[in-house]
Amino acid sequence: MAIIYSWNISTCEREVANGGIIVAHWECIATDEDYSARAYNTCSFTPDPSASDFTPYDSVTESQVLGWCWADNVDKDATEAALAANIEKKKNPTYTKGTPW
Repeated sequence: MAIIYSWNISTCEREVANGGIIVAHWECIATDEDYSARAYNTCSFTPDPSASDFTPYDSVTESQVLGWCWADNVDKDATEAALAANIEKKKNPTYTKGTPW
């Protein structure tokens, strides 16, 4: 089975006066059968309400905000590769812990 990646925005922070999103909290969850890994972080934006491509909070979509994150500073491919490596370590651990008695 291939790893399934689920990206989502858990919450957004916005300026009340103009509805511009200033921070997006994102996460990516990677799942491969019984194993999973998660990355969580934030992206900051400086919205310009006078710009032709400005989208106020009430009209924005999750896929649009994810696109902003990927265009801004979130390396989608690197994040997914890191999560895949994390899952691989869980599947094939190089150490364990416990006591021998």
